[in-house]
Amino acid sequence: MKLGERIKELRNERGISQMQLGKAVGVSQKAVDYWERNVNEPKASYVIALVRFFDTTFDDFFAEID
Repeated sequence: MKLGERIKELRNERGISQMQLGKAVGVSQKAVDYWERNVNEPKASYVIALVRFFDTTFDDFFAEID
């Protein structure tokens, strides 16, 4: 699984939109879209925000990433 797929999986599990996730971590909906399609990867500061938002650990967040 790629990082973008993991972000999308976690977002869908919580039933939130790309826009809602973007607002929660301080980016645009388009940035989330790019992450999920693996066009871009989030900066480290946004990865930290994503881990906090999804209330998970770094190990769990990256567990299925290739």
